Amino acid sequence: MKLSRCHGDAEFLKAKCLMNCEVAIILEHKFEQIQQHASDSDPSSQVSQVFEKSLQYVKRFSRYKNPDAVRQVRETLSRYGLAEFELCTIGNLCPDTSGEATALVPSLKSGGRFVGDQGDEKIEKMLNDLSLIKKFE
Repeated sequence: MKLSRCHGDAEFLKAKCLMNCEVAIILEHKFEQIQQHASDSDPSSQVSQVFEKSLQYVKRFSRYKNPDAVRQVRETLSRYGLAEFELCTIGNLCPDTSGEATALVPSLKSGGRFVGDQGDEKIEKMLNDLSLIKKFE
């Protein structure tokens, strides 16, 4: 069976993935804007329940809270040549070992970038770089 592509698929393929901590920063900023312009008499200036739940979710599952740390995480992971979804998965889940990282993101090994013992060492270095960001946050 062949699946046809929707018109919006092309746009989705070009979309940039965001880590939970990045989404939290964006939603926090929007929440502050809404609160500044809110009036009790205008229901359109109220925050929806979906918005509130989304904000609570990304704040709860964000590993990094400080905006500078969030920027550093993206910059650090970008240096390792990760695909967007790999970067976001590693940034969201913060695995402790190279084995855990490749179990969560199998494409790290299958992509040929992190093969063999040297690949494991490179992944361990990447994870160590992330843990240092968290430690000094």
